[in-house]
Amino acid sequence: MKSSNIGGQAVMEGVMMKNKDEYAVAVRKSDGDIVVKKDTCHSIVKNHTALTKIPFIRGVFNFIDSMVIGMKTLMYSASFFEEDSEEKDAVTEKEAAKNEKKEELLMTGTVIVSVIMAVGIFMVLPYYLSSLLKNLIPSYNIRTVIEGFVRIGIFIAYILLISGMEDIKRLFQYHGAEHKCINCIEHGLPLNVENVRISSRQHKRCGTSFLFFVLIISICLLMVVRAESPLMRVVIRIALLPVIAGISYEILKLAGSSENPIVNLLSKPGLAIQKLTTKEPDDRMIEVAIQAVEAVFDWRKFEQENDI
Repeated sequence: MKSSNIGGQAVMEGVMMKNKDEYAVAVRKSDGDIVVKKDTCHSIVKNHTALTKIPFIRGVFNFIDSMVIGMKTLMYSASFFEEDSEEKDAVTEKEAAKNEKKEELLMTGTVIVSVIMAVGIFMVLPYYLSSLLKNLIPSYNIRTVIEGFVRIGIFIAYILLISGMEDIKRLFQYHGAEHKCINCIEHGLPLNVENVRISSRQHKRCGTSFLFFVLIISICLLMVVRAESPLMRVVIRIALLPVIAGISYEILKLAGSSENPIVNLLSKPGLAIQKLTTKEPDDRMIEVAIQAVEAVFDWRKFEQENDI
């Protein structure tokens, strides 16, 4: 299997696909039509693009860029299903520019709040819960391992909780369609509904696997980097996040292009969790994902160049 380096994510009633510096989002509107928007990726380090290519550093910036693009495309897809669309169409150019500025501020604020909540729930809370066992378990290393498993448990519980929502179920179906398209291409099959349907909905480069690597690597690093005071332990957990993200990105990148048995073994837990974050899509969802892929990636040329 050849790695295509194409990636993506599910959005509301659609799929976003990214290839190098371009991305496209395809959305199935309420009237059944599919609309495709193509754009260029703009990194948060516009004047320091070399930083996005340095191993163990690039992962941090790529993660932030992915969050920004993901939020931007999610808001774009949601705009097709907002109420009072007629009123929205009637606004002037000045009002439209003002609304766009508000949306950018809202997106920035949402990303910041999301990061703060994620740090609190997945880094600080598990430490606090594991510290309650200090009298029963004096060993710091054992408590750190328990903290890691608590973190993983919270992550899985969160996925199970939101997966019961109807909108999230459809989002997970589009997530499955995204993976199926990429697997279809990388296994040398023509990109059509029939071939995508029989392809796997699990992929080693998935963001779910990235998050799982983050959870596991955090256990390893926190067993090595220690502090005496409880406050400094919390500070260290937050300060190490960029390091953890950088290492996790490199492992994910390696996993996506390697069939090494050890690498495959490390990928298995993340692939297993993807059974929760992806669902089988219907043919209409697959059609949307295919259009998103073809807007940014020439899969026919890829197959010719790789002789697959």
